[in-house]
Amino acid sequence: MMINDQNIKLDQFLKWVGAASTGGEAKLMIQGGEVKVNGSTETRRSRKLVEGDSVMVKDKIYKVELN
Repeated sequence: MMINDQNIKLDQFLKWVGAASTGGEAKLMIQGGEVKVNGSTETRRSRKLVEGDSVMVKDKIYKVELN
């Protein structure tokens, strides 16, 4: 996953990697406690992800790689 920026919001990241098909779906997943960032449940959809963060959704792990 390559993004040309310093960070990306969690809800945008979930849409980008295909874990959520819409922003609304991403919001519900995050608020429902279904998403972990670096091993901890994250309920803030505006959480800024940075290089090296790992996001887990439904037992699938996505690594954040910023370019």
